[in-house]
Amino acid sequence: MADAATSDPIKADPPIPAEVPGAAASPVDVPPVTTGWRARYPALTYPNYRLWFAGQMTSLMGTWMQSTAQGFLVFQLTNSPAYLGYVSFAGGIPTWLFTLYGGVVADRVPRRTLMIVTQTTMMILAFILSALTFLNLVRPWHIVVLAFLLGVANAFDAPARQAFTLELVDRQDLANAIALNATMFNSATAVGPAIAGFTYALAGPAWCFFINAVSFIAVILALWRMQLKPFIKPARRGSTLSELGDGLRFAFRHPVVRAILIIICIFSFFAMSFATLLPAWAVEVLGGDASTNGLMQSARGAGALISALTIASLGRFTYKGKLLTVGTFAMPIMLLIFSQVRHVPMSLLILIMVGMAQIPIMNLANALVQTQVPDTMRGRVMGIYTLLFMGMMPLGGLWAGSLAERLNEPAVVILGAAIALTTATVVYLFFPQVRRLE
Repeated sequence: MADAATSDPIKADPPIPAEVPGAAASPVDVPPVTTGWRARYPALTYPNYRLWFAGQMTSLMGTWMQSTAQGFLVFQLTNSPAYLGYVSFAGGIPTWLFTLYGGVVADRVPRRTLMIVTQTTMMILAFILSALTFLNLVRPWHIVVLAFLLGVANAFDAPARQAFTLELVDRQDLANAIALNATMFNSATAVGPAIAGFTYALAGPAWCFFINAVSFIAVILALWRMQLKPFIKPARRGSTLSELGDGLRFAFRHPVVRAILIIICIFSFFAMSFATLLPAWAVEVLGGDASTNGLMQSARGAGALISALTIASLGRFTYKGKLLTVGTFAMPIMLLIFSQVRHVPMSLLILIMVGMAQIPIMNLANALVQTQVPDTMRGRVMGIYTLLFMGMMPLGGLWAGSLAERLNEPAVVILGAAIALTTATVVYLFFPQVRRLE
């Protein structure tokens, strides 16, 4: 994959080595990529990646069932869009407290071991929530506390998960693997919420939480079964703070990485915060119920799935920066249109397009940042990426929920979309090297 340094102002940056001693081990048992599906989806030719794909797909289905059911349960218990923001914020606080440290840990210990611990913790928390709900003991504050604890686990899991992909595939297939990651994520987003909506209506939210807990077994078993090269512990060059400082300096001194992080920061806070409002939107704006909420979540996921499949099918394409730029304009424009619609079928159609526009941003931003980062610093830089991506969303959710309580849901979506559109314009004008990335 070509580096943008060949034609852009960042050419003074040091070259990125293909492999660094002490970095993540290269994948094993890699068959050649020839034609057909192997050319379109080269990441699936790696046995370890196939295990990861199957395990994550199963687990993510349960995750989306819980997320959808939890949001509607909170709204039923409180009848407050602001409380939806409180739950989102509680889940996001650990991101700010621990994710950067989680990135350092991900560079110091075997990432597979770290993820087995975090995934097991998430499974236990899901079982606790299901038990409280089955026993009719669940209260809003329980959900807030469990969201916080889940956020702690995620703060250590996410940097390791982002950096782990390069242990499953070679660097040339990293973008395809990330596109396939988005495919499985959005397959779950398309199907999980709809199943959750109907399960919630027929059997109650406790079953959604229980199914999620059981689904974690799939990804834990997949991690255990992978045949990875032995972990080589990197040489310790300094304290945690000094290593973290190295990652921060690299991220914010590198023009392309800095520009992409700005996009992620603003879009996560202002554009993606609309998702927090969907349970309230289903009831207050569209006059629906839990099934409507599930269909709205699934429509967004269906659009994202279409987009992710399209990107994944392109294989090793060379216009990633252009596609990222298109997404930064398309998503806020679709949100502005969505804010004006009051008809359920049309709302679902627009949400499909919102999901389609979102994937080029999240998918390609991730891949393009990783192609600019040395292997020995990947965990730390992806910790910064994760902090802005996952940390800004709950803050945006708190902002959106609180503002919707004072104004209304459509006004919040309009404001967030306008700010995101302004950001896209600024990046287009002042960081042209981003759209030239291959």
